[in-house]
Amino acid sequence: MTSICMYFQVHQPFRLSKYSFFDIGSKKGYFDERRNKEVFDKVTKKCYLPANQVLKELIEQHDGKFRVSFSITGVFVDQCLKYNPKVLESFIELFDTGCVDILDETYYHSLAFLISKEDFKEQVKQHRDMIKEHFNYEPKIFRNTEAMYSNDIAKAAEDLGYKGVIAEGWHTYLGWRSPNYVYRPTTCKKAKLLLRNYQLSDDIGFRFSNRGWAGFPLTADKYADWLSSNQGQTINLFIDYETFGEHQWEDTGIFDFLRHMPGEVFKHPHLDFRTTSEIVDKYESMGEIDVPYICSWADMDRDLSAWLENDMQKEAFESVKNLESQVKKSGDSELLDTWRRLQISDHFYYMCTKWFSDGDIHKYFNDYSTPYDAFTNYMNVLSDFKERLAPSPQAETPVPVPITE
Repeated sequence: MTSICMYFQVHQPFRLSKYSFFDIGSKKGYFDERRNKEVFDKVTKKCYLPANQVLKELIEQHDGKFRVSFSITGVFVDQCLKYNPKVLESFIELFDTGCVDILDETYYHSLAFLISKEDFKEQVKQHRDMIKEHFNYEPKIFRNTEAMYSNDIAKAAEDLGYKGVIAEGWHTYLGWRSPNYVYRPTTCKKAKLLLRNYQLSDDIGFRFSNRGWAGFPLTADKYADWLSSNQGQTINLFIDYETFGEHQWEDTGIFDFLRHMPGEVFKHPHLDFRTTSEIVDKYESMGEIDVPYICSWADMDRDLSAWLENDMQKEAFESVKNLESQVKKSGDSELLDTWRRLQISDHFYYMCTKWFSDGDIHKYFNDYSTPYDAFTNYMNVLSDFKERLAPSPQAETPVPVPITE
């Protein structure tokens, strides 16, 4: 038996307000409420609600044999509660079918692991508490921001109690081995590693509507045949949820593909669907994987260069990183939340200058004309934040003047 594991990433960042040099010190808000709501409402209509409805119908149609997993960021949930609580309710209804697994990650979809191990743990705990509050569930599987992964990240996840970790099945460290098996990180005693089959995942996520692609058109029966021809324990299809209806618009046929794909898969007796937690429980690891340097699922390089390659990205990141001690010393929860929102990975992605194969999709929600505009705007916001963070000067204690007669 080979299990199909479909996992969807659900995330929307808090986009920054346009912040000029002259706005520094003006007490202008950092986050563009109008734009954030506009994007959220748009994607809700095109993706979140219709895709959730399709998944719910598929679960019912196949008597619970169709199963999926989600990682839902804390900042996405914040926007649900702020802009449209019905979206969060629809995810909770899906989870309540018993056929959906929820993963943990950093609450802010941030670069926290690169900020400090302590803040990383705090953000993961914050996410875990959020999932417990809304879903009454304690996730067993961890997925770091943008699937950033290394031996150290795996060890940190195991130390936090997770049974499994998500990573890209990248050939650079896999070598001759297949991503279609469960492995164990070299730094872990028990935690298992689930590797994304990037070829089959990107066939849906990036190539589905590409008329120049040799596989076009991608039909449900064709795709099920491809899955059937793959050997292994599990075929991990890890995809941005916005693929359905937003990155791939409804008129491409993406929803019809989703509706018919499970039924076509079930025509192959040796295939079934499992959640990430079920994969970890069902299959034994087939060996160790050594990943000494951080990899990710972004662009052709699968490293950190989408966020931290050029001088602008590095300067912005180091500037926000260096504020940790001062922010936490302040004891101000609002300042802490703002500082962590400024760690959201998207801010640094917008500064990327090395446009790549998936760039068009990520530029879709990018409001900046150039990476330099993104950098300038971010640093203006950060400059204002530093002013707010700085303690107000204390009034000098008056020196008593002796009274003389």
